[in-house]
Amino acid sequence: MRVGYLQFGPIFGQKESNFERVASFLDSAKADLIVLPELFATGYIFESREELVGMAEDELGPTFTFLRGLSLKSGTAIVAGIAERDGDDCYNSCYVFANGEIHARYRKVHLFDREKEMFTPGDSLFEVCDLNGVKIGLMICFDWIFPEVARIQALKGAQVLCHPSNLVLPHCPRAMIVRCIENGIFAITANRVGSENRAGTELTYIGTSEVIDPRGEILVRSGDKDEDLRIIEIDPARAFDKMVTSQNHLIDDRKPALYSQICTEETPPPDG
Repeated sequence: MRVGYLQFGPIFGQKESNFERVASFLDSAKADLIVLPELFATGYIFESREELVGMAEDELGPTFTFLRGLSLKSGTAIVAGIAERDGDDCYNSCYVFANGEIHARYRKVHLFDREKEMFTPGDSLFEVCDLNGVKIGLMICFDWIFPEVARIQALKGAQVLCHPSNLVLPHCPRAMIVRCIENGIFAITANRVGSENRAGTELTYIGTSEVIDPRGEILVRSGDKDEDLRIIEIDPARAFDKMVTSQNHLIDDRKPALYSQICTEETPPPDG
């Protein structure tokens, strides 16, 4: 399976320009699956919720039309982060497009910083989808810091975790190595580059998009500033091998009866 990501710098609010740039990058790409960054069409820093509402779309909007068409024309499945509108709610979502159709949707559960003022959090049960016989999991940016997200999807059979991002903290590229090791899965993190300075906030995105294998090996990783399209061949069947040693299995060796404390909404008191 040929998989990869597009790392680029979207221009805030200029959807058509961002569409053209993505189409140009992918014009000659030969891949089965490409991951685009979080909010790739709109940019990230919305000055107000009203601005977000004006730019967010339902599934009939231009971003969806563009991605349906691109997936059909290219023959490549595309995972992309989109500002989604559903009635009065706006979600930081990602969708899987293949053969001109929507195959799956995930609404970001763990909102980061000012996202809490703009978006409604998703209530996903972290389902996986089937893409030509390969089980695909979905997460978005800050979800990386919650190991439960990757673990649940691994338990549901995910082989490849797709991770559209707008990362600004430096920790995620290292943390995703751990997510892959502890679950025995592949992960594709597609981050953006460049900076945005809006609403009194300046963010610089760290790039460092990457593909990690089930043993935590970095198969490919981009730099922190340059736009980059990377595609690599992987064998998703490797994610079926959960053995660490001849006697240790990542899934079977768990002790769920002892983990109940992580399934409570109560915050434990600090020591002392």
